[in-house]
Amino acid sequence: MMKIVHIIIGLNVGGAELMLKRLVLHSSAKGKFEHCVISLTDLGIIGQQLRDAGIEVYSVGMNSFASTSVAFIRLRKLLKKINPDVVQTWMYHADFLGGMAAKSLGIKKIIWGIRNSEIDSNSGIAKKVIRQACAGVSNFIPSSIVCVANKAKEVHIVIGYDDQKMVVIPNGFDLSIFYPDEQKRERLRTQLNISSEELAIGHIGRFAPAKNHINFIKACLLLLDKGYRFKVLLGGREVDLDNPEIARLFANNLYKDSFVFLSQVQDTAIFYNAIDVFCLTSITEGFPNVLGEAMATQKVCLSTDAGDAKIILNDSGYHIPSTDYQDIAKTLEKNVLNAEPSQLEAVAKKARLTIERNYTLDKVVNDFEALYR
Repeated sequence: MMKIVHIIIGLNVGGAELMLKRLVLHSSAKGKFEHCVISLTDLGIIGQQLRDAGIEVYSVGMNSFASTSVAFIRLRKLLKKINPDVVQTWMYHADFLGGMAAKSLGIKKIIWGIRNSEIDSNSGIAKKVIRQACAGVSNFIPSSIVCVANKAKEVHIVIGYDDQKMVVIPNGFDLSIFYPDEQKRERLRTQLNISSEELAIGHIGRFAPAKNHINFIKACLLLLDKGYRFKVLLGGREVDLDNPEIARLFANNLYKDSFVFLSQVQDTAIFYNAIDVFCLTSITEGFPNVLGEAMATQKVCLSTDAGDAKIILNDSGYHIPSTDYQDIAKTLEKNVLNAEPSQLEAVAKKARLTIERNYTLDKVVNDFEALYR
């Protein structure tokens, strides 16, 4: 059985980490490949979950720039001990350090992973340096470079990555987890005291400028001020009224009761089932998992053109022309608040069908396994 080692900067909750978890568990269950995972930093939530599922997970304790050389030595020793057939790395730090360690041991199949769809000029110096270093060695370290999105591939070719090695494998979604479920819907709605008839608009993601929470909330406040009535469910770390940037938006209005702040959501399938409409308002994304999950759960979806969101959504939802709160509000008003229920139902069903046809976890796992061979 071929042995695959995955190397990643850390294993706390995030899009890349969750995709790694899905890939490893799904592929391992098929019994054709043996997977283990190395975190350059610590075990994290995902690491513990993988261990609990029977996957070998290691950490090499990199916690600062000064500890990089020690962590690299530990990583190289660990790879030598495991002796994998394939090393798959996730994101810049792991691509560079994991790639160099694997190459120095004579491992021929090294698969890099690019998750960013924007080259942010405000990135820290360390990130810029390691990204450019990756570009410089991309012609001889990796055997393949997997990009999560078409846009990610395009922007990295521009900065010097070897385009001959790049392939696009999007994230995949487990349709046995993300599907319409009336019981899950009623459970959370009852818990939150939201009636079955009330319209609920959802947004999920950690608080960060790129996620554009402020403009989403301002758009909802604008629509409430125009007389529309609906509930807004928000999930994500630091997305609550303890966040001063969010609390400031509610200082001079009476709409606080229309918003439900759920903080970090453990069971996102329940969240998606409880809402009617999902909004992705991000300024930038790699491959937006939350959009695919909401579509798989058969929700009406609206999205800005972040990462590959436009490609994923296609004609199965509504496109928000900019990240400005007025455009978000106009798109919601025209396509949701003034739409017939039958029209919304048809759009939601089409969203689910798009995921079934193009973005299943089975298809994505098969694509990765083809690279391993």
